[in-house]
Amino acid sequence: MNLSFFDQFTSPCLLGVPLILLSMLFPALLIPSPGSRWITNRLSTLQSWCIDLITKQLMTPLNKDGHKWALILTSLMILLLSINLLGLLPYTFTPTTQLSMNMALAFPLWLATLLTGLRNQPSASLGHLLPEGTPTPLIPALILIETTSLLIRPLALGVRLTANLTAGHLLIQLISTASTALLSIMPAISILTTTILLLLTILEIAVAMIQAYVFVLLLSLYLQENI
Repeated sequence: MNLSFFDQFTSPCLLGVPLILLSMLFPALLIPSPGSRWITNRLSTLQSWCIDLITKQLMTPLNKDGHKWALILTSLMILLLSINLLGLLPYTFTPTTQLSMNMALAFPLWLATLLTGLRNQPSASLGHLLPEGTPTPLIPALILIETTSLLIRPLALGVRLTANLTAGHLLIQLISTASTALLSIMPAISILTTTILLLLTILEIAVAMIQAYVFVLLLSLYLQENI
């Protein structure tokens, strides 16, 4: 019984071939391709408005050098948002519940921001490891602490996204299972549980959107420190 709750996080396979790549690429197929007109329908208008809003929110704190990352960060935001929301549909697989995938997204981008800072302004980037005015006896300990906090940033990005989405999916499955089991025994309690399930689903939609935004926002803040 306990194992069945975690079956939804197992990567689906067809004839021994993992389908996680297909589940990652499928959300991109739902985005309408631009046509010859500027505005073709309401869907493309909503898409353009969302992309413009996301780009402004991410690029406002950055200077002109950071604007080169606009395409990468906006594309990542749309990808994570699409995968997280589609993963809430029944009988679907959510790739962002896999820590390996989230780390594969977080680590290269974090490393790129770090290398950008070391290449453009090495003194300022290394200066973050030692706050100004630190007493001499505390310098080795603070350097070690700041270096550790710097190195665990990609792990924190991946674990945060994985844990929040995994917990939400487990809660939805647990409450839906309880609602189905109580339907024939205690219908009133089952209706109350179903109401809680609907409210939790709305909450999970908000969590899916917020976690995608937080993931990309933290990357933009790491970039801001290094440019």
